[in-house]
Amino acid sequence: MSTLAHIEAPPSPNPLEDARAQLAEAVEILGYDAGFGQKMAAPGREVTVSLPLRRDDGSMENLIGYRVQHDVSRGAVSGGLRFSPHVDLDELRALAMWMTWRCALADLPCGGASGGIRIDPSRYSRAELERVTRRYTTEVTSLMGAEEDTVLPDLGTDDRTIAWITDTLSDQAGRSDVSVAAGRLPGLDGSRGREIATSRGIVQLALAALHEVDIVGTKATAVVEGYGKIGRNVVKLLTNSGVRVVGVSDAHGAVESENGLDVAALESHFDECGTVAGFSGGDTCRREDILELDVDLLVPAAVEGTINAQNAHLVQSSVVVEAANGPTSMSADQILCKRGILVVPSILASAGGDIASHLERVPAQQVCSRGAVDGEARREERMLLAWRRERDQARERGVSLRTASMVTAVGRVAESDQTRGLLP
Repeated sequence: MSTLAHIEAPPSPNPLEDARAQLAEAVEILGYDAGFGQKMAAPGREVTVSLPLRRDDGSMENLIGYRVQHDVSRGAVSGGLRFSPHVDLDELRALAMWMTWRCALADLPCGGASGGIRIDPSRYSRAELERVTRRYTTEVTSLMGAEEDTVLPDLGTDDRTIAWITDTLSDQAGRSDVSVAAGRLPGLDGSRGREIATSRGIVQLALAALHEVDIVGTKATAVVEGYGKIGRNVVKLLTNSGVRVVGVSDAHGAVESENGLDVAALESHFDECGTVAGFSGGDTCRREDILELDVDLLVPAAVEGTINAQNAHLVQSSVVVEAANGPTSMSADQILCKRGILVVPSILASAGGDIASHLERVPAQQVCSRGAVDGEARREERMLLAWRRERDQARERGVSLRTASMVTAVGRVAESDQTRGLLP
């Protein structure tokens, strides 16, 4: 069976409602007409495909796959592919929309997309996952390609999944083309530093946000909710930066230690057990309690809607930096803002991976390579510029960092949309 971790269901009733509410607020501030808002609230194109799968035991079952492309005003779309039993179209529509804003905020020449297969990867063998991935790729081939839609790893998928997609698309095109997907294995020209670029960007902005509220990073305490690909790296990078990580959770449980968790020991425990639950280097606590610990920094890195109207008043951190997509509901965001808690939105904090993926695709299309150090320096520069710009705009407008970021992103997409015009 696959070793991919158990995937929890998002507690948010509908992330698309939050995504559309955030859009509506930005459209109103910018003074755009309702027609533009309606256009941006709906995906430009979406497809649902049937995926018959032959299991290893000879039986057959049918799975459902989706691909949503939000907007192409700024260029070809890019977005993740997730494997989860909880995938649905509304979730993917929200993710694709947030991806559009994230790319625009980072000033990348692309729009947002998102795809998924309704499957629990932990219940399927690697061979079965490869077969369903290749079947999905075949079904959505007309949407894919470096000039159309670039696929990225997401929840329940990894670089090997993307390598299967790359190979399938290249085979159908009759030529090898590694630019059709990002996140490839190093042997397929994948960037060696790309896999932690998102986490590096999150930690970079977390330290900047702590400094903004007069907290020294080396004296700060933190909690990370979620120990997947992003969360695990965030824990390690925060610790390396001198931040004391006192709590971590995953889909199975949570652990805390006032003196700070031994990150190396935690990683060894997770690799052996597949969960942070039961780690002997800390005290076991409820997953929901991890969000309420009295710390300087909270990093939600799990699923959408984990901070909501029911628990936002219990959050005790000074800073929240979103590592997951939409972990803070619209109502919770308003509560946190009123309480004076600085929230760095995902469309700003998580852009590091998108920047790295863009830098990866450009060399692939130009048939050349760039050093990992050069790419990391350019990612850091872009992240810092975006942070300073949105921080200053939030001050000038008297709005939250999320609202300021949305205003910039929506404004950039609107400018491109208006320049391109409409077909008659």
